[in-house]
Amino acid sequence: MVLDSRVHPPASARRPAISVIICAWNEQDTLADCLRSVLAQTRAPDEIIVVDNASTDRTGDVARGFAGVHVIEEPRKGLTRARDAGHRASTGDILACLDADCRAPAGWLAGIERQLADPRVVAVTGPFRFYDWTRTGCLVLRAYDAVIAPAVHHLVRDVLDWGAVLYGGNFAVRRDALERIGGFDTSIEFHGEDANLGRRLHRIGRVVLSRRCVMFTSARRYTAMGTLAVLRLYARNFCHEVLWHQPADTEHLDVRT
Repeated sequence: MVLDSRVHPPASARRPAISVIICAWNEQDTLADCLRSVLAQTRAPDEIIVVDNASTDRTGDVARGFAGVHVIEEPRKGLTRARDAGHRASTGDILACLDADCRAPAGWLAGIERQLADPRVVAVTGPFRFYDWTRTGCLVLRAYDAVIAPAVHHLVRDVLDWGAVLYGGNFAVRRDALERIGGFDTSIEFHGEDANLGRRLHRIGRVVLSRRCVMFTSARRYTAMGTLAVLRLYARNFCHEVLWHQPADTEHLDVRT
């Protein structure tokens, strides 16, 4: 008997399910706007997971106030532990991750789906725009995103074959690719986790840095620590992870509004 492919499409032709994962520690002031932006996507998410990562405020209550949002608890504080908990709780073919202080443009998930339609691509990431920073600060980071980040990405991915640039608060990865590399590295507390993920994914497929995969986020870390200090911090940990496969900094400053 021949099955009608219009009724029983092959797995390869099935539209991939997308799980959105938001890790949150004490984000009661930012999480609602983040969730509203995810719910307003032109390509609706198939699943939304908020990982309440040992919060001591109303983060979990805020998340549970949104219909259809699945809240899980990860009592061990740490970004990679929270990401791992979200991965284990999710069911989607694609895991789209953003931070709780982010606000996703309406076409964010649609853009991710288009990029990952290419079977060679295992992950897609994109730059940030800031909704609460000075004009000067925004221009400095726009210049970085337009000139430096793409050049570094090309150098380490295509020339040196060492890894890839991946923005930790704005990326999507195929579930099967993430599982092939052993998931998130929970030995890393915070800094360097994105470079670690980009480096390991690069070994099995293509990591795309797309200017169209933009994410709006808070500049609170730049405001609290200073722009140059943050840029040096990120550059130092990226280089250490790519070259020596470990971050330079094992401690980090928790910044909240």
